[in-house]
Amino acid sequence: MTHSTHAFEADPRNNDILIDINGKLTPRAEATISVFDSGFVLGDGVWEGLRVHSGPDGKGVIAFLDKHLRRLYDGAKTLDFDMNVSKAELKERLYKCLDANDAHDGAHIRLMVTRGIKATPYQDPRATITPPTIVIIPEFKKPVASTATQGARLFTVHVRRGYPDGQDQKLNSHSKLNCITACIQAAKANADEALMLDPHGFVATCNSTHFFIVRDGEIWTSTGDYCLGGITRSIVLELARANGITAREKNFSLHDVYGADEAFITGTFAGVSPVREVDGRAISTERGPVVERLQSLYQQRIKDDAAKGR
Repeated sequence: MTHSTHAFEADPRNNDILIDINGKLTPRAEATISVFDSGFVLGDGVWEGLRVHSGPDGKGVIAFLDKHLRRLYDGAKTLDFDMNVSKAELKERLYKCLDANDAHDGAHIRLMVTRGIKATPYQDPRATITPPTIVIIPEFKKPVASTATQGARLFTVHVRRGYPDGQDQKLNSHSKLNCITACIQAAKANADEALMLDPHGFVATCNSTHFFIVRDGEIWTSTGDYCLGGITRSIVLELARANGITAREKNFSLHDVYGADEAFITGTFAGVSPVREVDGRAISTERGPVVERLQSLYQQRIKDDAAKGR
């Protein structure tokens, strides 16, 4: 993945990882699920991306795990399926998988939960005949170094972030076709990621990250009404406000974006990353001082969280 905000350094250890499927560790080459699984048939499920950092005893610690599990279980409740494991049991399963792979730093986990296996390929939840399918995929993934300094190129797409009575954008579901369509359009424009607007034409978010601008020393991001409740987003807002940086969640347009002093995106994978260009308009030729400061604050917050251990 060389052209993406999720570009990562290749690691041969990923060829031999063990993947947890419903509590059973399976080699990558043998890891499969049923073709009748709700996630395959319908995209019926929720997921989380998790970052792993070394803790005080050298064992991997999943950053902000409680926040991620809260979002995951909230999503399952919205989709009206009962998790057959508690948060504590799932946390134990996650760490057993990490330990089995000796993955204690620089790892990224894709945690996926679907409604379960269907008796027949049909959307009615009552056709589901098993408990939820839970898959844990840990990989050795570090963002390429240039992500933190070089800056991403964004392209504003026609695909909108819609109203919650259609598909609630706060739900981190497997059904991501609107984001995928946006990503395709951005890729065709030779950009790294899509910038998406809300139904009113204000800036909402990116297809897989959250978007911020810097104007006169303040950071602005969307109201949050039409985007996922981003965990990195919320932590960056908290850190900014605690360290004397005015942070606003508000409506703003592309006009405000094009005239911004700096811009950046946030996400679990790469943390805080600068944006250098939007729709061919240069924002900043190098990482700006506000972005650099927020990166430092965020990295310290991760270290503080990892220092608590598991």
